[in-house]
Amino acid sequence: MKTELIVVGRTVNKHFEAVISDYAERIRHYMPFGITTIEALKNTRNLTEQQQKEAEGLLILRSLQPQDFVVLLDEHGLVQRSIELASWLEKRRAACRRLVFVVGGPYGFSPAVYDRANEKLSLSALTLSHQMVRLLFCEQLYRACTIIKGEPYHHE
Repeated sequence: MKTELIVVGRTVNKHFEAVISDYAERIRHYMPFGITTIEALKNTRNLTEQQQKEAEGLLILRSLQPQDFVVLLDEHGLVQRSIELASWLEKRRAACRRLVFVVGGPYGFSPAVYDRANEKLSLSALTLSHQMVRLLFCEQLYRACTIIKGEPYHHE
């Protein structure tokens, strides 16, 4: 199973980028993993929030394949402990060919992206920057991989 993280806009903080890259490399020891960056929209001053979500939504949908199992990283999604995420991941790995996680733009997802999603997952009840979500997600995905393998990274 290939796992993909799709993000809207570049990670602008070089420190975050370095740590995200480090975790991405670690994850690749356990499974094929990639990060796809959809360029942020330009000249958005004249767009409403809804128009921006719709335009970003079209770009997200174009990045997906019909057979993808799509999970939106969304504040209204399912909240899980790390052990539960590892169990969930193990089940998904057995059931799908490509597991795709998506971090939306600054205003969230369009209705079309919500309609396409198979599930929603929340990393926290707190509001997090999109930069921070990328970092936290990669760390949690790595943690889930180590839990599945029974390695000592996670302490409970």
